[in-house]
Amino acid sequence: MCQCGPVSAPSLLAVYCSSSAARGSGGAVVYPCPMSAALRPANIDDALQIAEVLLSSRKTFLPYACSAHTDAEVHQWVRETLIPTGGVSVACVDTSIVGVLATSRASDASWVDQLYLRPSHVGRGIGARLLGQALRSLSLPVRLYTFQANGRARSFYERHGFKAVAFTNGGANEERCPDVLYELAPSIFG
Repeated sequence: MCQCGPVSAPSLLAVYCSSSAARGSGGAVVYPCPMSAALRPANIDDALQIAEVLLSSRKTFLPYACSAHTDAEVHQWVRETLIPTGGVSVACVDTSIVGVLATSRASDASWVDQLYLRPSHVGRGIGARLLGQALRSLSLPVRLYTFQANGRARSFYERHGFKAVAFTNGGANEERCPDVLYELAPSIFG
């Protein structure tokens, strides 16, 4: 049974591979620099890969927050709701989608609704590039929710200037896990 609570995320500082052709010194996989990830708007043909990024990332980094939906329901939601709504960007390495960012606008704020990376591509600057691209086009303030137990995401957003403005018991989210509202507000210093 899934329960909300603290969990330590697996270390992704070094990913190991059994293929010697893909390894650098010490067995760590050698990846291209983050700049080789191309960012582009998502289209309906991306639905399968986007859903797989969301599912694999959640399963790896959020084991304490059981999804309220089956994998099939996530695939359907991506195909029928997320992509058609617009505001979805993807990061691609070669022909593979390795990152997904979805944004929206409300009357009082812009929102980062989704930001997920394939677990094998975390820590390579791709999330920062996706977020940076979004921030260049969104009006401030920009808000987002993440789980309180997701220390890695919280640190990421705080490094990018977001401030925690509210903590909840999770009663309003599908997973029923305590979350935190972050906001990037206009600077009073211009």
